[in-house]
Amino acid sequence: MSDSLRPVTRPRLYEQVMAQLREHVAGAGLKAGDRLPSERDLAERLQVSRASIKQAIVVLEVQGLVESRHGGGVYLRTDTLDPEPVATLVDRRRRLPDVLDAREAIETKLAELAALRRTDEDLAEIDAALDAMRAEIEAGELGEDGDRRFHAAITAAAHSALLAEFMKEIRAGVAESRHESLQQPDRPPRSLTQHRAIAEAVRAQDAATAAAAMKKHLETVSRVRLLSWNPED
Repeated sequence: MSDSLRPVTRPRLYEQVMAQLREHVAGAGLKAGDRLPSERDLAERLQVSRASIKQAIVVLEVQGLVESRHGGGVYLRTDTLDPEPVATLVDRRRRLPDVLDAREAIETKLAELAALRRTDEDLAEIDAALDAMRAEIEAGELGEDGDRRFHAAITAAAHSALLAEFMKEIRAGVAESRHESLQQPDRPPRSLTQHRAIAEAVRAQDAATAAAAMKKHLETVSRVRLLSWNPED
């Protein structure tokens, strides 16, 4: 007979700190842009080490919920502090490198083919995706839907049924990598600029430049705080 019982595990101390911070933000009515108490203040009030406070802040940064400003404290990036369970974060960290490898291998080729095969209709959809992402960013959003539309438009412009099918197979992972990337500070406008460079190369039917621009963009996408985080620290 299988035993469904498992040992009871205690939350890490920094996870308890995160829960306390969530309650503090809600109770104090803090909003995006507001500053959290200093590390020293939090350590004294919660009766924990500053190392535990630092660990909690890093996890919140990884999730895009707070931003540490050099010499200026920690500020909320959202109106609420609702972090994912650490186990979920660890699982996504494990998957992400494989997704990024696959994206570079497939999407670099898609950009090359798009430059060679694009139609006027393809260019119109690429431009519409760029406009949509710009509008989202100007509205204070991350631009995720415009980003999705842009990469889908490049895939369609390549006119490769098999490569498009490969992209469908990894779309959930692509969506995760998109969110991880675009929540990095100042990343959305940088991604939009890189998208425009890819689009211009596709428009000019310059396959080598389109592939190089896509590779450069995906290298930027891969630079996320999540991959530098060690859950065991």
